[in-house]
Amino acid sequence: MNQYIVKSKWSIPTATEGKILCTLCPHACVLSEGQRGICRSRAVVEGSLCSLVYGRACAVCVDPIEKKPLYHFLPGSKILSIATTGCNLRCPNCQNSHLSQVAPEEVASDYLPPQAVVELAKKIGAPSIAYTYTEPFIYYEYVFDTAKLAQRDGIKNVLVTAGYVNQEPLIELCPYLAAANVDLKSFDENFYLKYPKVKLQHILETLVTLKQHGVWLELTTLIIPTLSDDLVSIKNMCAWIVKELGAETPLHFSAFFPRYKLQELEPTKLKILLQARELALACGLKHVHLGNV
Repeated sequence: MNQYIVKSKWSIPTATEGKILCTLCPHACVLSEGQRGICRSRAVVEGSLCSLVYGRACAVCVDPIEKKPLYHFLPGSKILSIATTGCNLRCPNCQNSHLSQVAPEEVASDYLPPQAVVELAKKIGAPSIAYTYTEPFIYYEYVFDTAKLAQRDGIKNVLVTAGYVNQEPLIELCPYLAAANVDLKSFDENFYLKYPKVKLQHILETLVTLKQHGVWLELTTLIIPTLSDDLVSIKNMCAWIVKELGAETPLHFSAFFPRYKLQELEPTKLKILLQARELALACGLKHVHLGNV
């Protein structure tokens, strides 16, 4: 095995000889030797389920924390942002599809093990590290080890995620997380099944678990014309957030621009964003922000 490949504990053998079940996310991929999961970044190697992207950083940037977006967590600070390839969703509007929808060997990367990430954060004076750009749960082992080291050195950890993960690995990671921004793409189950190709309920469970474990939580909803701009659904979503997560939970409504597989759609009009914001405030949410406008 090379330096990027590490065994994953999130797996169990199946009744079929040679096949292994990945238990990291609800897709529950059953894989044979050499076969990769939906995420493209986890595979069976020499009889064990492995991550193929441990320390395989394909993006390393210093961002303002508001770019995550996090408006109510360490405001005005800078954050070290890292990513590997891989995602367990198939969003047709993905703004980072060149990283999320490819195999790790298709993208240039540098070896940046956990200790090197923490040292880099110290060097640039960043009080936090973001696991972002793609889906951080797909590079779980890398996130977990880095987050433990960072917390030990007083650096806070931030996830920017779609939230499609099983409860056991999520709960094990929570003690090392300070904050998360989760994409709540819609409150329509049919939207989730058709576009990201996952179940909404799993994302809602992730949100509740993060809240219960004291992780500071902000949400982002991208309003896509004709696909996720239904005001009734948005109202229902906001009511659920108030009830289950609390009225203080910040919500970011973000404007869509044509990209990836949705080039034919128009950008989101400011009018619908303002209507969504008024609905959210009327539902009782205290902090509602607009993005990409």
